[in-house]
Amino acid sequence: MTQLRTLWMFVRRRKYLLTIVAFVVIVGFLDDNSLVRRLEYAREAAGLNSEIERYRTEYNRATEQLKELAVDTVAIERVAREKYYMKRPNEDIYLFKEDRRK
Repeated sequence: MTQLRTLWMFVRRRKYLLTIVAFVVIVGFLDDNSLVRRLEYAREAAGLNSEIERYRTEYNRATEQLKELAVDTVAIERVAREKYYMKRPNEDIYLFKEDRRK
C-alpha cells in the first residue's frame, strides 16, 4: 500500500511533466502525423523532386531533338542511318559487334 501511495504522490507532484512527456511521445512517435513519418515524407518528396527535374531535362532534350528533326532533313537522315540502319541504294553497311569484355 505504501508503494501505491508513493507512486500516487509522485504522479501528483509531477503531473504536468508527465503530461508533457506523454504528449511528446504521442506526437513524436505514435501519431499518424508523427515527426518520424514527416521526416520520411520529406525525404521521399526530395527524391521525387529530383526525379521530376531529371524527367524535365529529358523532356527538354527530346523536344529540342524533335524540333531539329522537324526542320532539318540531314538530321532525319542521320537518325535513320544510325538508329534504323537505313542506307541508300548504292551503299553497303558494315556493323561491328561492340567489345563486351569491358
